[in-house]
Amino acid sequence: MSEKKMNSSRRHHLKSLMLQIAAGWLAQEKKDITAAKEAYMAENCPSPDMSGDLMEVCKKLHALIDKIDEDRYDMASKVDKGDKEIEDLRLKVVDLAGVKKPALKKVRMSADAMLKALLGSKHTVNMDLRANLKQVKKEKKEEEKDDVGDWRKNIEDKADRKKMFETS
Repeated sequence: MSEKKMNSSRRHHLKSLMLQIAAGWLAQEKKDITAAKEAYMAENCPSPDMSGDLMEVCKKLHALIDKIDEDRYDMASKVDKGDKEIEDLRLKVVDLAGVKKPALKKVRMSADAMLKALLGSKHTVNMDLRANLKQVKKEKKEEEKDDVGDWRKNIEDKADRKKMFETS
């Protein structure tokens, strides 16, 4: 089956036709939304009754405001409760799935460079710890020099130890 390519005028015509259809849908959707808003307002927000004196009208309006405030508070508490449940469930999912730790790359960086990266230009402390160490001079211990005859004694002691191991 050979596929024929669509020429540019045909493609342009189809695009403009699709755009016209989409524009019609958007206009219809706007009309539907405004009609829904008007129906909601007519149902839930009747026009205020202005009959009677001004004090009675104000009292009625305040009563309506109080009722609406209570409804708003109740709905806000329901939403907060739902958000809390969603967060708890999200934490449970994370706990069950487990957190995968990314593979860490080995980076060769001195302590000074690391602090500069973390703290920025505020870092002025030098991390050369060896510079702060106190100098200690090592004293050479004078080893007692044994007499020439002592080495023979040491060899005899070692021979005795060797005999001990051989006999056991």
